[in-house]
Amino acid sequence: MEESVNFVKGYGKIDPSDDDTTAVHRQSPSPNRRKTLTIAVTVTLLLFAIIIAVTIAAATTAHHQHTKQSQPSQSPSLKSSESIKTVCAVTQHPDTCFTDVVSVNSGNKAVDPVVIFNLTLQLAVTELTNVSSLPKTLISNSNDLRTGSALRDCANLFDDAVSQLSRSVESMRGESVLTVEKVGDLKTWISAAMTDQETCVDGLEEMGSTAVDEVKMKVQRSSVCMSNSLAILGHMDEILEKFGMHLH
Repeated sequence: MEESVNFVKGYGKIDPSDDDTTAVHRQSPSPNRRKTLTIAVTVTLLLFAIIIAVTIAAATTAHHQHTKQSQPSQSPSLKSSESIKTVCAVTQHPDTCFTDVVSVNSGNKAVDPVVIFNLTLQLAVTELTNVSSLPKTLISNSNDLRTGSALRDCANLFDDAVSQLSRSVESMRGESVLTVEKVGDLKTWISAAMTDQETCVDGLEEMGSTAVDEVKMKVQRSSVCMSNSLAILGHMDEILEKFGMHLH
């Protein structure tokens, strides 16, 4: 009987250990639920990161497009003029060099320093050829034997000068690049042509020729043109570097 009473008294009571176990189950989510929650958070963060990156990229692209549209595009003639100025800046006669090259720059195509150099070389040949017949003309008008002798020397010197420059032009025909060796050869030929002209003038001065002033005046243009070509060659390394190019 007493046992029955005790059983009844104990009926319906919950073991304290059962309460603890239940609380643990309520407070701790299952491993699968934790994994799912972690994945959801990670995906959300990734989506936010992607949205931010796309937004920044779109804004940057729009800014670049706006900047590009707001800047006036350069015409071919403007680009060519800037290139010619850059190349001619190394000469002793930059303004003359620029004006001369622009005058023969057909179609405003000269943007390459090698092309610009070729134009200065062609100008030098043209100017020298124009005065190469001067000594012979002066000989026919002179009665001074000493002057005539000096002028005949000038005629030979001018022929050699034209030959040297023509050789330079021929060596550059069809060439789009310059080598160190080619630059050396061109310097030699152009320098020789300049020396020929100077020797002619020096000879006339030594003879006290009355023709010396006229010869000096007539060869001034060809001297300037050859000087420009030679100066460009002398600075070709640094010129090419400004154009992102180099000697081969």
